[in-house]
Amino acid sequence: MVARDLLNRLKERLGPALLRVDTPADDRIFIHVERDAIRAVCRHVFRDLGARYVISIGADDRPFSGEYLVAHDFAFDATHLLGSVVTRVPESDPRLDSITPDVPAANWAERELRDLVGIEPVGHIEPKRLILPDGWPEGAHPLRKDVAWNFVPEGYDPEREFKFGEPPPGCTVVPFGPFHPTLDEPAHFRLYVEGEVVRGCEYRGFMVHRGIEKLAESVLSYNDIPMAAERICGICGCVHNVAYAQAVEEAAVLRAPPRAEYIRTIMLEIERLHSHLLWVGLACHILGFDTLFMQSFRIREPVMRIAEKISGNRKTYALCLIGGVRWDLTLELIAELRRVLDALEVEWRAVIKAVLGDKNLQQRARGVGVADRSLVEELSLIGPVARAAGVPLDCRRDHPYAAYDRVEFEVVTHEGGDVWARIVVRMKEVFESIEIIRQCLDKMEPGPIQLAIADELPVGRYGLSSVEAPRGESHHFVITGENHRPRRWRVRAPTYQNLQAVPAMIKDQQLADMTITLGSIDPCFSCTDRFEIVDLETSATRVWSAEELARLARAGRR
Repeated sequence: MVARDLLNRLKERLGPALLRVDTPADDRIFIHVERDAIRAVCRHVFRDLGARYVISIGADDRPFSGEYLVAHDFAFDATHLLGSVVTRVPESDPRLDSITPDVPAANWAERELRDLVGIEPVGHIEPKRLILPDGWPEGAHPLRKDVAWNFVPEGYDPEREFKFGEPPPGCTVVPFGPFHPTLDEPAHFRLYVEGEVVRGCEYRGFMVHRGIEKLAESVLSYNDIPMAAERICGICGCVHNVAYAQAVEEAAVLRAPPRAEYIRTIMLEIERLHSHLLWVGLACHILGFDTLFMQSFRIREPVMRIAEKISGNRKTYALCLIGGVRWDLTLELIAELRRVLDALEVEWRAVIKAVLGDKNLQQRARGVGVADRSLVEELSLIGPVARAAGVPLDCRRDHPYAAYDRVEFEVVTHEGGDVWARIVVRMKEVFESIEIIRQCLDKMEPGPIQLAIADELPVGRYGLSSVEAPRGESHHFVITGENHRPRRWRVRAPTYQNLQAVPAMIKDQQLADMTITLGSIDPCFSCTDRFEIVDLETSATRVWSAEELARLARAGRR
């Protein structure tokens, strides 16, 4: 009765501003409100009810209702409830009161809403573009339905530069990026430095934005999208695959078979293992502890090999489809997975003992890049960043999915909110992942792994799905649509939220700490690695350019 209890409280507070409330399940709520009440309602949900902000979604609903749709998603973690505050915006006046002054965590999402959908957040505290380049012409908004997926606007000026703010008095501008050895994609941190101390920071990213959401609603089908979702991130591919499938399943009132849910859980935890082992190694490399860097990568290798044996790939497993998974676990694979977990547990205990006992490493990491509890709550930070500040957020427990409601595990937390705390959290979470996989293997029973699904899914239904990635909550929002594809699919990766805290984390810190501070949130940018083509007969390799890949794609469509 959680959703209905909240409904009764909202009716008392909002009165006629509350148009209707949909509660498709006791852990889901969609609150439809008057346009003019959106800021007050979101302030009430965030400040008074203590909900955590998740993301804002804009959708061009004009072909269906004649209006735009905006949804602000929130999580009521203590009561296991996910919800949306939904309103409509008329085509004739595409403006909406900004919620950012009351909900600072919505800063980026509302700027993206203006860039891609063309809905102006009135009263926003930072009226700058986020995603579109500054030379992009006014009035061209890629996520509107009348804009093609391959649209190139007239009047685009690639030479127009982004306008940063003025540096504080006495400060020197030090650029960090857009190209830097620690960055996986172009991203520009403009640091304002006094001596060796950072006094301020501005961020400019999204330089290789790929438009995956646009492709999903205009080119790809429901069954094509899992492959695209898996390529949102090269580390957390399974997370996005599962999150998307679950959002569609919820909208269509489907649930994967129990054995499929266990397999999803197992692969998600294998992904967490390899990600945490990778991150610990790279963090130690940045801090100058290369012995542990090499040790961590050596220990990680059997995890990657068992993932390849299970799925055929070290990454991009192609695990998930709507209604289940593609493949089963054999008895032989289960036995080998158990052996890998046993060996990993023994070796990782030795590693964590070495790390926790290394005073030099602690001195280098303690007090660096602090994100304390107040910053976590104000910016709705997630994952190890939140847990390292003593905030016990974890979607696996707070919003259980797959088989997580059938296993026991500890939500690992630490105090301090600094780089050291984030190291400790991730290292201890390795043991929890091992135990979760073991429990799944013990409890999983024989049975089907896929549902038989009709060709067409119900239209106009909403689905929400939050999945705990190694970096924090990945959130997917879906509105089902016609032609076997969604009307709208919105993805919020954990880095999208956590990255907003970097300017506060680096302020008044040493310039030399910028690299490990950024690395400590484990930033996951868009996966834009180049393609390398291997000739199987000669073993010769060649890198393909973007133009060659585009030509290949066009030829494939013909």
